[in-house]
Amino acid sequence: MNKTLLKNYAKLIVEIGANVQKGQDVIIQARVNEAYFAELVAEAAYKAKARSVMVEWSDDQITRLAYKYQSLKTLSEMPKWKEEKLQHQVDTLPARIYITSDDPDALKGVDQDKYTKVKMALGPTIMKYREQMDNKYQWVIAGIPSEAWAKKVFPNETKSNAVKKLWDAILKTTRVLGDPIENWKEHNKILKEKCEWLNNLGIKSLHYESKNGTNFNINLLKGMVFDGGAARTISGVVYQPNMPTEECFTSPDKTSANGVVMATKPLSVDGKVVDNFGFRFENGKVVEVLAKDANSKEVLEHLISVDEGARQLGEVALVPFDSPINQTGILFFETLYDENACCHLALGRAFEECIKDFDKMTSEERKAFNLNTSIIHVDFMIGSEDLNITATTFDGKTVEIFKNGTWA
Repeated sequence: MNKTLLKNYAKLIVEIGANVQKGQDVIIQARVNEAYFAELVAEAAYKAKARSVMVEWSDDQITRLAYKYQSLKTLSEMPKWKEEKLQHQVDTLPARIYITSDDPDALKGVDQDKYTKVKMALGPTIMKYREQMDNKYQWVIAGIPSEAWAKKVFPNETKSNAVKKLWDAILKTTRVLGDPIENWKEHNKILKEKCEWLNNLGIKSLHYESKNGTNFNINLLKGMVFDGGAARTISGVVYQPNMPTEECFTSPDKTSANGVVMATKPLSVDGKVVDNFGFRFENGKVVEVLAKDANSKEVLEHLISVDEGARQLGEVALVPFDSPINQTGILFFETLYDENACCHLALGRAFEECIKDFDKMTSEERKAFNLNTSIIHVDFMIGSEDLNITATTFDGKTVEIFKNGTWA
């Protein structure tokens, strides 16, 4: 891969994605196999005047071995030094850069019950610190190919060709080609204009319908807004959480979801790929997992059992079926990309930043919206070429939002 392009991508991640500030600490999360790119990101961060850069390394096989050999008790323990590390991040608010390159099947065969119990044990402690940092620091998720991921996406290619093709797709969808800084400025402008149009409608509820069985209603809350593209910390620092991004999203009334939604793409969740699934909702909660195979059903039932909020929705996102991601014709098996190919919903944690003027409110005022809380936030794709979405506004009007998979 062209070294100049990789350096431009690393610079884009640091300067537009994380928007690293002078004197700020930076934490990079990356797999050991992709250390070469973590080095480029670290250098770009230092050139942006970061005070320090630390890398948190991971490895799929080491994780598998931990679940194979460690006891549930050991895996579920949160050592004091890890809590002190989290508290240090609360105190210093480093920018976080997540470089995703995981094998979609990384944890296939791992004891699902054990995995879920560990998540349930550690989640509340991690969330305690995360909630103290929410909307106070910059973060970004961006992808690079690993051999395992590339072969999952392009199974009929050699490893080297698969990696090259996945690199090409990533660089195209993240707008690195040409002038990436200007590309992202223009893209953010378009997304903000679309969100403004949605917000001016005053949407009270959305009805989804498509031939695959989706027939679903959900309500929005007064005072909530659609957002998309660049985000802003409470202190006013602009950053780009997802690279790529094509969505206009908001957080719904967590008690209002009713009906059936069917997924239109496979989903890699907790290191396992599930497919041909959906959910039945009643009064905001999943009451039935719809899945054609037992393994997918088991994974999803464990997913929604981790806490009460895991059965409810924290996000509604609108993405046209003809988005640039979908136009690649590639199924990425990675939510960062697949969620930006078409409309999606997310089980779990909601976004306080979708409260209008959230940055001017106290924590108590934001909590009064009673948005969904959970240790998970899992997006699943429901967009199709025949998906229709109709809105009902607070003043009683009916507005067609999506027709045949895209903006009406």
